[in-house]
Formats: sequence, structure tokens, C-alpha cells
Amino acid sequence: MIKDYLFRYGSSELSIPIDDAQVIGVIEGNSTETLSDIREELFRALDNPIGTEPLSVIASSAGRIAIVISDMTRFWMRQDLFVPGIISYLVDRCGKNYEDLEIIVATGTHEGGSEEDLMKLVTPDVFRKVKTVNHDCRALDLAYLGTTSYKTPVYVNKDAADADLVICLGAATYHVMAGFGGGRKSILPGISGLETIKHNHAYSLAPDKFVTNPEIGNGVLDGNPLNEDMCEAAAMMKNLFMINLVTDSEFRPAAIYAGHWKKSWEKACSRVREIYTVPIDRKADVVITSCGGFPKDESLYQGTKAVDNVISALKDGGTLILLLEGRNGGGSPDYFDWIGPLVDGTFEEKLRTEFTVGGYIFFLNCEQASRFRILMYSSIPRETVAPMGIRAYDDMSELLADADLEGKSIYVIPYGSTVLPEVNK
Repeated sequence: MIKDYLFRYGSSELSIPIDDAQVIGVIEGNSTETLSDIREELFRALDNPIGTEPLSVIASSAGRIAIVISDMTRFWMRQDLFVPGIISYLVDRCGKNYEDLEIIVATGTHEGGSEEDLMKLVTPDVFRKVKTVNHDCRALDLAYLGTTSYKTPVYVNKDAADADLVICLGAATYHVMAGFGGGRKSILPGISGLETIKHNHAYSLAPDKFVTNPEIGNGVLDGNPLNEDMCEAAAMMKNLFMINLVTDSEFRPAAIYAGHWKKSWEKACSRVREIYTVPIDRKADVVITSCGGFPKDESLYQGTKAVDNVISALKDGGTLILLLEGRNGGGSPDYFDWIGPLVDGTFEEKLRTEFTVGGYIFFLNCEQASRFRILMYSSIPRETVAPMGIRAYDDMSELLADADLEGKSIYVIPYGSTVLPEVNK
């Protein structure tokens, strides 16, 4: 029997007809309760933090306070639902003046958002009252904190380095390079300098051959050089207080863990494993997945995080049908710039000597396309991604015809960005 399966795509939905007899499973995140009262849960977490004193005690004696938040590429975590509560807590509970506070948007290597973006992130009311700025990884006045054991020179935003207290708001989720997002990533790469970010992220490549580093991956923390380097950088920040969000598989707020920068984040990571990891009995011939709609699929750079997650459910050489709108194309300014070195054979040399995050993600996507057949329904032109080995379509009928699904086992994964299938051992 043919059944229509719904997937989020951009700001709308797509319906795909699939023979239900071939679907061996619909993989979704484990059921979890969401927060009924965000402000109440936030204040409870701030009053009862993990591994440190209540924020009210810490903040009351602090002079200048910097609040570091994620940028618009991570708006799925809904910063606008939490920032007003944080500001209210600091002003009403801790006696801070608005002039004592500054919000720094952790852009990493991304371009800073417009004034409209900043207002959306923090709400117009907070934007009017609290200085809100984009971090600039190329700024000339970055503060040097020291060098990690991985020989990464740690340069960070000067306003954050000079603050008496730094409060970071982030969300823990699986991350193909760092193991998990959130936590210490608010510092590195969030508010770090370009040199710092490049040196750290270069550990994504294996040192002896041109492949992704086997020591990194989704959920991998121990022995992961990127993660351990990031943790060392975060430990150099003085008076760091972390607020870690966890969302369910549909990006609804499900938990808040606050307190010590590492201990509270590790609790959040444990909760992510419980929510997102889904056991499966076997791998399938085909996986059909959506990134989860905008902003998860705003670019190929952001959207292929879904690929990182769901290929664990796909047989080697299998077919991945990826629904990714890509309204912003590659996303990262230098993402598609790497097509030139890919085509002319200088890719490895240039990526090792001129490493960029966008370049690494581009390389990872090419590597994935060499292992699996990736058919992508997208607004991105097919000729743009063809050199990568990805086949793009703007006609679903054509895509399904090329996919040749007849007789093949299929997993349907509606929210690929937040679910990690794991084959039972």
C-alpha cells in the first residue's frame, strides 16, 4: 500500500509516496516531555546549578557581565525564548543594571547577523536595553589567553575576556567533529579568533592520509582532539557559567542544565544520548530524511549535519534521499569555493595549508558522497554539487525514478538533524 510521508522542507512540508511494505522503520527521537514553563525551569536551573554556586550569588558580586549566545544558524534552539529570562534574572534577582550587561553573538567564522537578526535572537525589548554585538573572529583586539597542549593559541573576544563573569547559552546536540555541540563550543569556536579556530579544527583531518580523522565523530568525546582542545580553551576563561539547553527531536525545549562549564554540559550530553539515540536491528538499502526544515536546512553547510547522523542506518553503497531546501546555497562563504581545488587536484594540499571549517565540511560531504549514493531534493542547482558526487533535483518524480526504490528496504527519518540510529550489537 502506498502511503504519503510528510517531511519538513524549508518553511513548508513535502509529501512523498512510499510503498509502506518496504518501510522497515520510521526512526524518530525517543519520547520526552518538553518544558511547560521555560522561565520557571530556567530560574530553577540558575538557582540550583551543577558544580557551582547559584548564579544569583556569582552575578551579584560581578561588575561587567558578558552573555554569549549562538547565532542565527542555530536559531532552532530558540534563543529568543531564553535570553529575556536571563536578562530579567540578572536585573531583578541580582540587582544588575542593563549597562552592566553585554550580549555577544558567538559567530565563530560565520558572518555576523544584521540588526534585524540580532533583534530576532534576543527580542526587540532586550535589544533596546542591552548592548548586543556580533563577535568578529578577525578583530584586531582579540585577547590572548594562552596555548593549549594541542599547541592551539587561544585568542578570544576582548569584551568577554575582560568581563567579570561570562554566561554562555548553548544547546547540546550531536556534532560530527566535536562529538557534541554546545558547552565549550561557545568559547571555541564561538568567540575565538580565526587562527585559533583553524588550528583546532585542523584536527578534523587524519595526519597520515587524506580522510576524516577516525578519532572524531558524533558522540565521541574521549580521545577526540577537537573536543579536548576546546575544553582546554574554555578552562582558560575566568568565571565561566554555562547554560545548556536540550531539545527534543522536533527542536522543542526539553531540559536546561546550568552551572560549571564542563559538568553541566556533560549532564546535557548524557540527556542528548537518551533522547536522540535510537536502536535499530539492521541497516537499510535506502534512508529518506529531512533536515527538519528551516533553519536546519538553510544551507548545505548546515543541512548535511543530518547526513552525518543518519548514514549509520544505511548500508555501504546505499541510497540516501535528502530533503534540503538550501535557500542560502552553501551557507559558509568559502564552502563552494573548494570546488576549484577539488576539480584541479589540489584539494588536499590546500585544505591542509589553508584549512577552513567550510572547507572541511565540504570535504566531509564529498567523502560521504563517495561511500553512498546521495540524491538531494533542493533549490541548489544540480551542476553546483555534481563535482562533489551529490545528485541534486528540483523534481521529486525524477528523483524517485532515479532512486529506483522497488524491492529495497527503507528507513524514514523525519528529523535527521536530531536522531542518531545505532545498530544493536
